[in-house]
Amino acid sequence: MTSSDASGSRASLEKDPSEVAEMFDGVAKRYDVTNTVLSFAQDRRWRKATRKALALRPRDVVLDLAAGTAVSSEELATSGATVIAADFSRGMLRAGAQRPVPKVAADALHLPFADDSFDAATISFGLRNVNDVPLALAELRRVLKPGGRLAICEFSTPTFKPFRTVYMEYLMKALPAVATKVASNPAAYVYLAESIRAWPDQAALAERLTAAGFGDVDWQNLTGGIAAIHTGVAGG
Repeated sequence: MTSSDASGSRASLEKDPSEVAEMFDGVAKRYDVTNTVLSFAQDRRWRKATRKALALRPRDVVLDLAAGTAVSSEELATSGATVIAADFSRGMLRAGAQRPVPKVAADALHLPFADDSFDAATISFGLRNVNDVPLALAELRRVLKPGGRLAICEFSTPTFKPFRTVYMEYLMKALPAVATKVASNPAAYVYLAESIRAWPDQAALAERLTAAGFGDVDWQNLTGGIAAIHTGVAGG
């Protein structure tokens, strides 16, 4: 479900790639500031935690998939590793043009990289937006070297039940209302709330990583489980 005006478009939970790309093009201009406001500035801490979870080394070559404006790529690059920022929203990549990392327009379901290209890979708040999660995970495994490390930072399920109830109320009511004050496309944040509610919990996502051929799968909760970082190692 989209409109002809990208600034007012939103995707449906069918997650048609063209709709999702149009939606993110529409939010690109104020994407970073909106995320900081809506997460109460936790997004910065989550980016640092993702970098640490990957245990990057200076000689590593890292794929930052669904990099958006490359603010996550810039954080990863503080490790000294070489970071490639990839996203299928060209509007997002243009919005991050000033960030000094290589940028590639790429579809998570058909990555334009050779097998065994990367020492590590990450996708932050992007896996939830693809319409074929097993294929996206298979692509990530394909482009990782054997033993390559994967970190997925994604919204998840709060672990404390009373807080979980409050959080879900915030998602469906307060989040879209706040977005109208700060976002360039508030309608997109209705999709955001819906997609978070429909996303599997920590254990279910871990099962998907194992099924995709990743070993040593684990996760750490962030901010009481509002988000979680899942890690795994690509099999040989």
